[in-house]
Amino acid sequence: MSILVNKRTAVICQGITGRQGSFHTEQSIAYGTRMVGGVTPGRGGERHLGLPVFDTVRDAVRATGATASVIYVPAPFAADGILEAAEAGIELVVCITEGVPVNDMIKVKAALLGTGTRLIGPNCPGVITPGECKIGIMPGFIHKRGCVGIVSRSGTLTYEAVFQTTNNGLGQSSCVGIGGDPVRGMNFIDVIELFERDPQTEGIIMVGEIGGSDEEAAAEHIRRFVKKPVVAYIAGVTAPPGKRMGHAGAVVAGGKGTAADKFRALEAAGVRTVHSPAELGSAMRATLKSARAARTRAGAITPRAALKSKSVRGRVSVAGKKKTKPERARAKKPKATRAVKHRARPAARGARSARARARR
Repeated sequence: MSILVNKRTAVICQGITGRQGSFHTEQSIAYGTRMVGGVTPGRGGERHLGLPVFDTVRDAVRATGATASVIYVPAPFAADGILEAAEAGIELVVCITEGVPVNDMIKVKAALLGTGTRLIGPNCPGVITPGECKIGIMPGFIHKRGCVGIVSRSGTLTYEAVFQTTNNGLGQSSCVGIGGDPVRGMNFIDVIELFERDPQTEGIIMVGEIGGSDEEAAAEHIRRFVKKPVVAYIAGVTAPPGKRMGHAGAVVAGGKGTAADKFRALEAAGVRTVHSPAELGSAMRATLKSARAARTRAGAITPRAALKSKSVRGRVSVAGKKKTKPERARAKKPKATRAVKHRARPAARGARSARARARR
């Protein structure tokens, strides 16, 4: 099971004829993603990479039945691209574009409220279900189908977490790079909720960054609602205050959003934290091993196992129900005693017959 995309997801690319759109669409097709078309205004009716090109997202949805879209358009037009996809009924929009103005994203977030559209990004690596569907710029070859769900603000550290879990033999159920901009679509809580409900996901890796308060909010959510083991890493421990480190949202200001604060919040919520991304895979492997052992120790005794247990053999019936008091009494009665009674009965009957003959 996957949380957002699978092999049946029909995907279109907005900006398919551009350099980035062309390259990454080719990579997605090679991975096995079901790419069904693309959108470039003014190029409708053409074919590109063997796919039909449409003037609008609405035209593409009508012709192909697409349910997901990936956006590789320049930053000034990215917000309009997101809104166009939402208006056309696209269920999942993945915006890869970097440098989208914060003011534009505030308007987009307000417009998406109450719609059925989920947004990942902008400025994100995308989403992948290993072996089924890749939407975005993630390198497919490092992924392996498995049991760990990965959610990250950092693109590069998403790949590191993937590489670590692959090398440790765990693999991934799904990976979601939510992006590092201060105003974006899905956040940690949105993705962790999906992982918590996903039966294939046994453990969750969360990679955060300095800046903002998303990690603290996620820690509180994990403390209250998440039962699966979580391993976390926060990037930017050595970042000086007031400096932006790579992402627009990765800035510590006003004494808030420091890595130390985030680590404390996560540890207080029972999350296992690591202080090097190189430890993510080994930490998750050890955590899952402990969790599986705990489940085994806490496992309930089945009716069949109970019948084999000497301590409950006399109290449990074949159907797994408690025996009645007479049944328990019969079960406790020694077999030897019953056998003696059966042997004594013929002798008693013979004695009665002899006394009867004597009276006659």
